Amino acid sequence: MTDEILKKIKQLPPLPESAMQIEAVYQDPDSSFNDMVKILEKDPLLTADILKAANSPLYGFSREINAISQAVGLFGMGTVRGFALASIVKKSFPLDLSPYGINNDMFSALSKKQHGLMTAWCLRKENKLLGILSPAAFLVEIGKVLIAQTIMSESSQEAFRDALTELQDVEAAERKVVGVDTPEVSATIFKHWRFEEGLVDVIANCQNPEQAEPEDQRAAQILHVVRVTVPINGVITDASVEAAKVLINKYALDMESFDKALENAR
Repeated sequence: MTDEILKKIKQLPPLPESAMQIEAVYQDPDSSFNDMVKILEKDPLLTADILKAANSPLYGFSREINAISQAVGLFGMGTVRGFALASIVKKSFPLDLSPYGINNDMFSALSKKQHGLMTAWCLRKENKLLGILSPAAFLVEIGKVLIAQTIMSESSQEAFRDALTELQDVEAAERKVVGVDTPEVSATIFKHWRFEEGLVDVIANCQNPEQAEPEDQRAAQILHVVRVTVPINGVITDASVEAAKVLINKYALDMESFDKALENAR
């Protein structure tokens, strides 16, 4: 981690009280469905953001979700936690992703599509992992915000564009020009904010799941597949799907559920 990026992370504002309350409820083994609903209903703007996200066609629900209790019932506490944290965290950053050749709407769409694919893929057979995978899929790319800031402050936009063209690999270009990549920066942000170790580990090792702790490797594998399927421009292609399926076979993940999830994601 570079000194410049570490300085930016240390200067980040603390998460707002609403995020801390959500985390406290989620991490408490004695908390209930109703406890989460009560916390979320206290914040009308956050409630509206969650319901808007939950009603995306990416998730394949045929009926409208019009209450937080309904969203928690359909998705589970872990996934709704992801909706909430994504809304809160992204408002903590001034977004300018221009070094990557994408705008804020494209960046938001990228996160939503990655999360939608992951949720549709895992909701039934990997539901226990969604507590970590939901926020991870929404927020794994947030490190790009600080990397982009560093590229612009160092006037390295041209060098970064050249590296992207030469290497055809976003993380490799980040490491060449800035010295760190997105998963490392994102993981360090969430470590700074004191999120659970499992979430930090999964994000940090989503490019190399074998380096994650044994209990986190499957979640890291799933996140790796999702990020390969949905590249930075948010466009799922035959090539990205083929590369993802190679990883699914390598990791012995569920191909049938993945194919079904793709139907809504493309």
